Amino acid sequence: MRMRLLAGLCVAAVPLCLCAQESVTIQVDGAAKIAPFKPIYSYFGYDEPNYTYMKHGTKLVGELANLSPVPTYIRTHFMLCTGDGKASLKWGSSNAYTEDASGKPVYDWTITDRIFDTYLKAGAKPFVEIGFMPEALSTKPQPYKGIWEMGARNEQYNVGWTYPPKDYDKWGELVYQWVKHSVDKYGRAEVNTWYWEVWNEPDISYWHGTPEEYDKLYEYAVKAVRRALPTARVGGPATTSPRGAKAAEYLRQFLEYCQKNKVPLDFVTYHAKGAPRVTGDHVQMNISVEMNDVNRGMEIMKQFAPYAKLPIILSEADPEGCAACSARVYPNNKYRNGTLYPVYTAAALSNVLKITDRNQANMEGFLTWAFEFEDQPYFDGFRSLATNGIDKPVLNVFRMFGMMSGDRVKAESTGAVGLDTYLKTGVKEKADIDAMATRGDRDISTMVWNYHDEDLPAPGSNVTLTIGGIPAAAKRVLVRHYRIDQEHSNAYTAWQAMGSPQNPTAEQYAKLEAAGQLQLLDSPTWVTPQSGKVTRSFALPRQGVSMVQVSWQ
Repeated sequence: MRMRLLAGLCVAAVPLCLCAQESVTIQVDGAAKIAPFKPIYSYFGYDEPNYTYMKHGTKLVGELANLSPVPTYIRTHFMLCTGDGKASLKWGSSNAYTEDASGKPVYDWTITDRIFDTYLKAGAKPFVEIGFMPEALSTKPQPYKGIWEMGARNEQYNVGWTYPPKDYDKWGELVYQWVKHSVDKYGRAEVNTWYWEVWNEPDISYWHGTPEEYDKLYEYAVKAVRRALPTARVGGPATTSPRGAKAAEYLRQFLEYCQKNKVPLDFVTYHAKGAPRVTGDHVQMNISVEMNDVNRGMEIMKQFAPYAKLPIILSEADPEGCAACSARVYPNNKYRNGTLYPVYTAAALSNVLKITDRNQANMEGFLTWAFEFEDQPYFDGFRSLATNGIDKPVLNVFRMFGMMSGDRVKAESTGAVGLDTYLKTGVKEKADIDAMATRGDRDISTMVWNYHDEDLPAPGSNVTLTIGGIPAAAKRVLVRHYRIDQEHSNAYTAWQAMGSPQNPTAEQYAKLEAAGQLQLLDSPTWVTPQSGKVTRSFALPRQGVSMVQVSWQ
């Protein structure tokens, strides 16, 4: 795994013990297998495709590809939109399809290739979103490019690019030519590993057609993909959060259509979003909203026997809905720069796996809709993984997930609030101090978090973690303890300590780059297991995340 690991000073953790009030015991049984650990964390996406190959976009793509040994999949909007390829917030274009004076299609894959080339060169893979409508195909082409302004109503945003095609045969041929070109350029074996998803959120203003017209759009697209590559994976409908009646019914009618008409469907996508708000003088997360979205989508799928076990990809799964909405304009998004975002992500992903187990479903992807925004102020509060090439704390929780492999194993905590509480109320009373663990060939990795919906100062907790199931042949094990908190793996607090510079010097920038990497809480230690167990005690601050990894030869 290619990541930079920096050892933090042990003394940084000492003051936490002075204010810790609650004591929590966590027991991990590395011999008690739950299920294979699927790397559902390794999916990311964003609105602005042309950021992909810009300076900081290319850097971040490389970091995402290097999170772990498994493939990282990347999804982006606007891949087929008409335009000059210039990037801007919530917009992008490739000019892949135009028509000559006689109405004959003209295909140009220069920009789509540049995007895919950036992914593949880094070692990532495309999660291809087939959309949106080229100007020459739109049934309402003018106005075409939307106007989007942060904080405005943006009634002229979802315009010409959101309409159905005036010619479905030309739409299908466009999709066919795109897939065929991809196979010719990258090879059948490579493209077989990609996903092809048709459109995005057709139940709202991203689609100005009827549900029946979307179903037709999907059918033409899937037939075109399969004509170019019969073994390709195609799915949809990428609907919004199914908590709403309209979105739930849209997902249901799509599944009914595919079942009745025997339309190929290899995976199902829908979205899950939380709903943070400002209450008093602080942000209150609402993780229960996102968890109920996940659960509701699975309940709908269980109503269709052919699809009950189909792979599910939450092709947007986030604490709220707008990545390009800065906390400067939307105060409910102030969670994004600090440690609340990564600890929320840790708790959310763990509970998504629990919901999956309960529903006996097949969760394949938990796609984080966050990337980076070129030429924006440092730490401006966008939902991003990095800012001007500096990694934010949230990226480090994905580095932690990237250390986990093998099987999920039993982890029990006296501080856990439990899945039912997450679904019913969220974490509004006592904090959730819980863990998830995996066992690989020669390691047991345990992620521990101290999460609360309320973004308020609070005492930390004293954690006693016992990791069992270590093989008897392992006479010595190496214990590594990684941490995300105010002092570790946190470029934001390092930036604040510098005086929040918007034009950092080269020396400051280098320090911020280092602070943005995943850091060790203390030095790695060799330990002799006792009866196949290792116990570690540590203080875990509120909104902090630890990764304790025990490995052996």
